[in-house]
Amino acid sequence: MAERVADAVGTATVTAHLKERLYATITMISVVIGLAGTGHPDAAGAAATVATAAAGLWLASLVADQQAHRVTHGALARGRELRLMLFVSSPLLLSAVGPLLLIGVSALGAMELRTALYTAAAVNVATLFGWGWYGGIRMGAGTAVALFAGLIDAAIGTAVAVVKAATGH
Repeated sequence: MAERVADAVGTATVTAHLKERLYATITMISVVIGLAGTGHPDAAGAAATVATAAAGLWLASLVADQQAHRVTHGALARGRELRLMLFVSSPLLLSAVGPLLLIGVSALGAMELRTALYTAAAVNVATLFGWGWYGGIRMGAGTAVALFAGLIDAAIGTAVAVVKAATGH
């Protein structure tokens, strides 16, 4: 699958897309842990915060990409260039889907909101592990190195969560 996408849009674009996905995942860990630590959000407020954080990151990324394009090329990105910018930045919006689904489950009464938020953070840490492991496998480094890479990525996500929880912000 990754090879077909890379062939269609270029390896550099797929690399940038994955970088944004990883960045968005780490950022969303921070957002949901911050919400879980406040102790007073309701489901609607938590959903609004998650959606606003994702949309804000996405818009900031688009503004920065467009600014960089204008400076570099002397014109606004349009057509294919704009579509590539939207493709690369889309994970910043998609990072909100999992947390929003879990917040929705909480709103339906199936779990406490704090549990939903911690679960969202745990799923995102597991996602980081998965990408690290997959990267190790793609490099042909073997299972042990792939597991180590996954553990390092998961440790980074966990460190973000721990720092966020410890500082209470």
